[in-house]
Amino acid sequence: MNRLLKIGILSLSFLVLGYVGLGHVLGKTSDEKAYRSLIVYGEVLQKIQQDYVDEPNVPMVTAGALHGLLESLDPQSSYLTPREYTEYRQKIQSGKPGDTGMTLSKRYGYIVVVSVLPDSSAEKANIRSGDILEAIAGFTTRDMSVGQAMNLLLGDPGTSVKVSVVRRSRIEPQDVDLVRAQLVPQKIIAEKIDADILALRLPSLEAGRAQEVRERLSQAEHQGIHKIVLDVRDCGRGDISEGVAIARMFLASGTIATVRGQTVASQTISADPSKVVWKGPVSMLISPTTSGAAEILAAAIAANKRGDVVGERTFGLASEQKLIPLDDGGAIILTVANYFANGNEKSILEEGVAPTVVVREAAENDSDAVDDSAAPLPQTEETPSAPRPLSADDPVLRKAIELLKAPAPKAS
Repeated sequence: MNRLLKIGILSLSFLVLGYVGLGHVLGKTSDEKAYRSLIVYGEVLQKIQQDYVDEPNVPMVTAGALHGLLESLDPQSSYLTPREYTEYRQKIQSGKPGDTGMTLSKRYGYIVVVSVLPDSSAEKANIRSGDILEAIAGFTTRDMSVGQAMNLLLGDPGTSVKVSVVRRSRIEPQDVDLVRAQLVPQKIIAEKIDADILALRLPSLEAGRAQEVRERLSQAEHQGIHKIVLDVRDCGRGDISEGVAIARMFLASGTIATVRGQTVASQTISADPSKVVWKGPVSMLISPTTSGAAEILAAAIAANKRGDVVGERTFGLASEQKLIPLDDGGAIILTVANYFANGNEKSILEEGVAPTVVVREAAENDSDAVDDSAAPLPQTEETPSAPRPLSADDPVLRKAIELLKAPAPKAS
């Protein structure tokens, strides 16, 4: 390391330590833990500079420390270096950047796929919920944040990005080329599955979805439908406001969710009787691929005992993130608020939403996993993707139908 550079870095470290110590002595802050942490960080940085076996790359060390700091908070908080944040802004400002259609989180130390949008390049490449992305664009995800992963996956439509996928039945990663594309609006799948039962599959809760659900419910009432199944399995994207709006169509009273954050005013989101559209029976289908806004909807139905919520515990992503630019040109994506189900002290981000009736998904998904060693499906016109079909062979759907058909309990 250049002698002048080393002196400058050491001087900066001592300056930070001096400032921290002076602020502590003068009582400039009541948060003693924060000052103590800064003192420890400065001391560790100084020892690394002085005693590490090789001359350290201080910017890299600092970036690593910041990544670890954000990741220790929750899986969705992230740090973007100045270069990464510049790339991110350029992609967003270019219009609609190409995407691969995956909702991601961090599990087991790596980036994991929560859900995949129908007709996306990831779906066409046979990537599924639970798959681990061991590497993206040649970079291991072992030390990668969700924000960094999404930044690498975004790009110009038509360009490709290579991901190394570890599937559930394999140990060795498999390289897959994903072609970025502008995502097409997802459509609701509506199917009459019994004489008076209509199933609505919601692949996402993007803007405008609540209005579409409202129209479907109005049509169903005129068609003599008396019972509704809402299927939000694989639903991982969308606006919280859409989930709230749909919940209000079914709830005449009660609390949909509460929002809490250190800098966000605590808020209770309540039902509105003037916005109720459907007063008949309703059941919901959830799974570990359900996340985000769909979890708010499921939690509202379950907590208010409006209907049965059938399936498995959701993933747990319902929260709000804020992009905060930093003075050095970088940025952090920080979770600033969590959503809580009515009467629950643990946030949805912490534990997801539990079903009221537990039913594991069809064994065919497990048999599919055995075939994951096969090469991914080519992304061609001959192998179009399709959303998960609504089928009576589906044990989760079958249980929901059974519950809807069960005679109502007699009043005591």
